[in-house]
Amino acid sequence: MATGDPRERLRALAGERGDSLAALSAMLGRSHAYLQQWITRGSPKLLTERDRRALADYFGVDEAALGGPPTVAAWRAPRLDVAASAGPGALIDDEAALGASAVPPELARALGLQRGRAAIIRVRGDSMAPGLADGDELLVDEASSSPDARGGVYVVRLDGVLLVKRVRRGARGYVVTSDNPDAPPVGAGDVQVIGRAVWQMRRL
Repeated sequence: MATGDPRERLRALAGERGDSLAALSAMLGRSHAYLQQWITRGSPKLLTERDRRALADYFGVDEAALGGPPTVAAWRAPRLDVAASAGPGALIDDEAALGASAVPPELARALGLQRGRAAIIRVRGDSMAPGLADGDELLVDEASSSPDARGGVYVVRLDGVLLVKRVRRGARGYVVTSDNPDAPPVGAGDVQVIGRAVWQMRRL
């Protein structure tokens, strides 16, 4: 049996379950000969998306097994039990994951994210206002941790304090600043760049 052939795959699935092709056709709201003709005569040439999905769900298989495009695996980023401070800062003792949140594969691809190298954290404070507000969530690209001279918004540790700030590379190292002109200046210290904030999420 050529399991790569979707017609033979459906025939095998039906046989394993003891389902007749006529009964499966009726389940789809089609004539009793619908699936028999598809398997033996190649008519229609392809199952409709609706029919293919219904059959895949019924048999618990990927749509690709029945001639559809392969299902894109869910892209998930850990949601960390930390809050990057956009205010005075917060000491971080532990970064235990609270779970994971799905990231649309198309978005992950557009942002150039790598699996296992991204995380979601929450903003606390208003030193990066108006761009970032208290409670915003940031998708952080941990593979992007080397700011250039133009800089960007990064999550950093400054002397053990986790912050979200604007960071650029200067002549003597990283320059860390806030966007809010009313925020106090960022003190000097040992800067460790965690990753670049590449996507902002805000509850309306």
